[in-house]
Parts: sequence; structure tokens; C-alpha cells
Amino acid sequence: MADAARTPEREEHDERVETHAGQLVPKEAAKFEHSDAQGGIAVAVRGPFQRRPGAGGPGGWWIATEGEVAYPGWTFLHDLAGWRRERLADKPSGRPVREPPDWVCEILSTNRRHDVVTKFEVLATAGVGHYWLVDPDARELVVHRLEAGRWVRVAAFVASEPGLRARVEPFEAVELEVAVLFGDDPS
Repeated sequence: MADAARTPEREEHDERVETHAGQLVPKEAAKFEHSDAQGGIAVAVRGPFQRRPGAGGPGGWWIATEGEVAYPGWTFLHDLAGWRRERLADKPSGRPVREPPDWVCEILSTNRRHDVVTKFEVLATAGVGHYWLVDPDARELVVHRLEAGRWVRVAAFVASEPGLRARVEPFEAVELEVAVLFGDDPS
């Protein structure tokens, strides 16, 4: 099959298009709550993990927002994705990134079915180690870990209690304030 990520038809569309089983599918613009959660998670996770170890956190990751990642027959604009530096020494570059991430976070919006059904299968097949699903309306984070090719739900957190802190896989080296992941001010 031709690479659907780089066809002339793909070039005619704006940046917010994914390829699903070879078909171009527009990715809708996010509502404010979605963007707020995406920004909160990016700040909370990138700060201690994007740097090299000892520079304010444990480091060890490359973390991107809205990065386009190619999988066989699919391209996704992940809300957030991360690659362990121990596995991928050089920062991912280009579009699309061809190396599957070690962690993906999707903020649920109008494409819920796609995020909770299709992406589960594609990411598992690609060997992505962790998949976070964030529901900004319910203010809930559900964490999944890939074990023997199957997703296991390992934790769920609700940002209903100010100051609630948790160690969240795969970033358990640092305690995160759950409400901050949804864009709230730190307590």
C-alpha cells in the first residue's frame, strides 16, 4: 500500500487530517477544555521529563504535542506523545514521525469512538507502552499499560479534589497534581 501520509491529496489538506485505514479524515478543532487539558499535561510532563536527567527532573523523554505519527495504514495527530530517549537517542523529526512512541495521550472530544476503539488496536499492534485517555468534561484520566499485546487499565484519577497528587505511569518518578493536568492553577 502506498504511504497515505505523503500523497498529493494529503498535501492539499490542512495540518489537521489523519489517515484511517488509508482514508483521509479531518481532525476537528479542539474546544477550550480540550486545549486546556492538553496544555496542562504538556507543562506537567515536559517540565521534568523532556530535559536531560538532573536538569530539574528525571528526564529521559522526547515529548511532543500534535505530532503526526505514522503507523501501517494510519497516521494520527496525537494530542501528546512521548519517546524514551533510551530507545530513541535522537529527537524525533519530520512529518510524519515513523518511530512509534512509548506513550500516547489523547484528550477525548468528538472523536471518542476513534480514541477508545480504533487507536487502542493500532497502538497495541505498534507496541506503544502506555495510553492515557483524558476526559476533560468528567475531568478524568484513565491510564492503560500494554502487557503481552493487550491493554490493562492500571489507574484512573478524577480531578475533583484540589491538591490531589498521584504518581502516574509511565511518569511515576514525579508526583503530579491531577487538577493541573486539566489546566487548573497549581494549589
